[in-house]
Amino acid sequence: MNDLNPNLVNINTRTIGHYINGKHVAGTSDRHSNVFNPATGEVSAHLCNATAAETIAAIDAAQAAFPAWSATPALRRARIMFKFKALLDEHANDLAKAISLEHGKTISDARGEVTRGIEVVEFACGMPHLMKGEFNDQVGTGIDTYSMRQALGVVAGITPFNFPIMVPLWMIPMALASGNTFVLKPSEKTPSASLMLADLLAQAGLPAGVFNLVNGDKEAVDVLLSDKRVQAISFVGSTPIAEHIYSTGTKNGKRVQALGGAKNHLVVMPDADIDQVADALIGAGYGSAGERCMAISVAVTVGDVADKLVEKLQEKVKTITIDQGLNEKADMGPLVTPQHFEKVKNYVDLGVTEGAKLVIDGRDYSHKGHGLKDYDNGFFLAPCLFDHVTKDMRIYKEEIFGPVLAIVRAANFEEALKLVNDHEFGNGTAIFTRDGEAAREFTQRVQVGMVGVNVAIPVPIAFHSFGGWKRSLFGDHHIYGEEGIRFYTRLKTTTSRWLPSNKDSASKSMGSEFVMPTMK
Repeated sequence: MNDLNPNLVNINTRTIGHYINGKHVAGTSDRHSNVFNPATGEVSAHLCNATAAETIAAIDAAQAAFPAWSATPALRRARIMFKFKALLDEHANDLAKAISLEHGKTISDARGEVTRGIEVVEFACGMPHLMKGEFNDQVGTGIDTYSMRQALGVVAGITPFNFPIMVPLWMIPMALASGNTFVLKPSEKTPSASLMLADLLAQAGLPAGVFNLVNGDKEAVDVLLSDKRVQAISFVGSTPIAEHIYSTGTKNGKRVQALGGAKNHLVVMPDADIDQVADALIGAGYGSAGERCMAISVAVTVGDVADKLVEKLQEKVKTITIDQGLNEKADMGPLVTPQHFEKVKNYVDLGVTEGAKLVIDGRDYSHKGHGLKDYDNGFFLAPCLFDHVTKDMRIYKEEIFGPVLAIVRAANFEEALKLVNDHEFGNGTAIFTRDGEAAREFTQRVQVGMVGVNVAIPVPIAFHSFGGWKRSLFGDHHIYGEEGIRFYTRLKTTTSRWLPSNKDSASKSMGSEFVMPTMK
């Protein structure tokens, strides 16, 4: 069960279970997975992977809670969201610490994650207004038409390791405030913070069964994908899994929004401020150790700016402080697991083999000699920078999800734009320039879902919506914002006519006057 030296495992390590029908429940499965402290390399917890029966129990609880919850006035549901938001504010540092200890990201990054999640809760507090339908009177003689949005039923979320609070909060408040009940399957790598959300929702007054959580692996996911009571599934993760979730879920009659992988390009025009670009790339490429779906992993330099940019990046990388995430002065922490560390390191090896120039090599970074012996076994990989990367290399084509930045040189704007548009992913992109015409041309023609102009990580604010194009999104709706409301609700349209109570008048009115408006 353990992937590391036995000396790094505490025999008193806690076991993590599930949250079903308003209670924390211990898992019954004999299948466990390890949760690590990435900074020390120790196993901090054992996760009890949910059985099919436990997952069905969570769906049972959500199904039973749905009638009463969906009938609860939207204003009362919103009041619970207001209380939930206040509790998230109160416990933001506790949530951030839980994130950092299992993911490895710096505490400042983790606080930022919590804040961005809270913004979606704030948006969902307006659900009584946001769910308002439309009304037209007298569409025909004595006939009115109105529409309403109603909840789907039981919905589920499957979320990734890199944002264990923010991504669940892209889903949970939107689904609950609109009247659905929810089953969450968070990443088995970073489960603790999501369980804290369950407690805070209960404290906010959420009835038992409205929110449920199962920790697990494919067995739990397969149940969520096949159970007919689950009406919709939201997913964020890698493209292969997103495609599987989408194809399997839709085949079983579910709505699915499955956000996949990314290879985000930042185009550097010749007129760009190179200091600003370098600062942006340091944060966007190496922040959170590159474990972000919106991380910039490719810088496309136009014209002759590449050499200047590489020189600036070499200078600025030296200023990055790498340490365990709870160090307030740290700029970058470790990768999440030993397996992921090896995967990213192997990509760097591959880039060298493919012929790219490794300008900055972070593979041999170690805390040894830094006076921090507790972290000698942590999963630390320092920033890596490749230059002269070409579009046929795997390090260009594939999502690495680590602190690896590639420089691709383009002769002109059109070549740079083509590189972005030809890539299989279309999640996020950015252009840095002082030229308004170039920026407008880029935003109009680029085939990517989220675009930044002199903004390296263009994540939309909560009252807009997040989502990519091409193989970065499977489904018809982006996540949160107004797109989220449409995803978690069904439109119902009623055409109404009230007939006179007098039988003779009623009989007469049922004649030629009762015709569809389009036939009048």
